[in-house]
Amino acid sequence: MNALEYARLQFGLTASLHFLFVMVTTGLVVLVAVMQTRFVMTGKEVYGRMARFWGLLYAINYAVGIASGLVMEFEIGLNWAGLSRLTGDVFGAPLALETLIAFVLESTLLGMWIFGWGRLGRRLHLALIWGVAVTALLSAFWVMVSNAFLQHPVGYARDADGTARLTDFGALLTNSALWFALMHAISAAMTAVGILLAGISAWRLRGELRDDAHELFRRSLRLGIWVGLIGCFFTIGLGYAQFGPIGENQPTKMAGGEKAIAAQADMVARFGPGHYLPPSWVSTSLDAMINIANLLFLVLFVALVLTYRDMLIRRRWARPVSWLLTIMIPVPFAAAIFGWMVREEGRQPWAAYGLLKTADAVTPMSASALRWSTLGFTVLVATLAVVDWWLLARAAARTPGGEFGTEEEETRPVLQGVAA
Repeated sequence: MNALEYARLQFGLTASLHFLFVMVTTGLVVLVAVMQTRFVMTGKEVYGRMARFWGLLYAINYAVGIASGLVMEFEIGLNWAGLSRLTGDVFGAPLALETLIAFVLESTLLGMWIFGWGRLGRRLHLALIWGVAVTALLSAFWVMVSNAFLQHPVGYARDADGTARLTDFGALLTNSALWFALMHAISAAMTAVGILLAGISAWRLRGELRDDAHELFRRSLRLGIWVGLIGCFFTIGLGYAQFGPIGENQPTKMAGGEKAIAAQADMVARFGPGHYLPPSWVSTSLDAMINIANLLFLVLFVALVLTYRDMLIRRRWARPVSWLLTIMIPVPFAAAIFGWMVREEGRQPWAAYGLLKTADAVTPMSASALRWSTLGFTVLVATLAVVDWWLLARAAARTPGGEFGTEEEETRPVLQGVAA
C-alpha cells in the first residue's frame, strides 16, 4: 500500500468508529431532554428517574466520544495538508464553529446539567439539557455543512494560486448536498438510539426488577420503539430523497450501465485521464443499508403492535421479539457505516468533488510513517470504542437510582430565586 491508501484507510477507520459515538450522543440527549420535560410538566418521578438513568449513559458516551473526535482533528492536520491548504478557507469555517459549539458551549452546559441535579430549580435545570440537545444538533449541522461542501463545492472562488476562498457563506447553508443528508443522518441517529433504549429495556424487563425499576424500563421500552419506528420511517424516506441531488451533483456516484460510461467519458473530457467511477462495492453498501433499514422498520412495527396491553412483556410467545430488540442494538450502527461508505467512497477520486482530487489532498509522507500512524490511531480509537461500550453496558446493567450522586425526590433546589 502507498501513502495515499494508508491515509485514506486511517481516516476511514477512525471516522467510522467516531461516528458510532456521534449517533448515540446526538439521539440520546434529545430523548433525555424529552424525559426530563415530562418530569417537570407532570411531576411524575418515574420520568425523573428515566432522565437520570439514560442521562448517565449519555454522559459516558459524550466523554469518551470527545477523545475520538480529537484523533480526527489530528489526522486532518497531519495527513491532509493539501485539503487544508487549498480548500481550508471554505470547509474550515463551519468546522471551527462546530469546535466552538461542541467543545465549549455544549461541554459547559452539560457540566452544569450534571452537577446541577438537586441544586438548581427544575425549569432552569431543564433548560440546560435542552441547551445541550440544541448545541449537539448544531454541532452535527456544522459538520454536515463542511461535508456537504466536499460533496458539492459551492460558495467559493479560486484566487491566482488556485486556493479556494469563501465568497458566499449563505451558499454553504443552502447547499443541495446538505439538508436531506443532515436530516437523514439525524433520523438514523434517532433510529439507533430508539433501538438502544428498546433493546436495553427489553433485556432488563426479562430479569427481576423492583416495581419502580420495572415501570422505568416499561416506559423506556415503549418510547424506544416509537422513536426507533418513526426515525426509521424518516431515515428511509430521506435516503430516497437524496437520489435526485446526488444524481445532479455527483453523476458518477450511482451511475450504472450506459450512464456510467457516459459519466466517465464526461469526467475525462473535463478533468483529463483517470478512473472516475467509484468501486462496485459502493452499490453493495447501498443495498445493504436499504435492506437493513427495511428489516428494522418491520421488526419495530411488530414490536409496537405487541406493546398493546404489554403483550411484549407479559406473553411468553412474544419473547422472541423481545430478544430480537436486544440483539438488534448494533444493527442500525452497521447500517449507518454502510451509508457513510456510500457518501464518502462514492465521491472518489475526489476529496472535494470536481475541485480537488484525493491524491492531491494528501500530505507528502512516506508509506512507512503512515502505516505506523494508521496502526496507532486505529488501535487508540478502537480501544475508546470498546471502553465506551463496556462502560455503557455496566451502566445499563446497574440498578436505577443515585445517578450523578443525588436523587431528585431526596433533594431540594438551593437556588431560592429560581422556581422549582
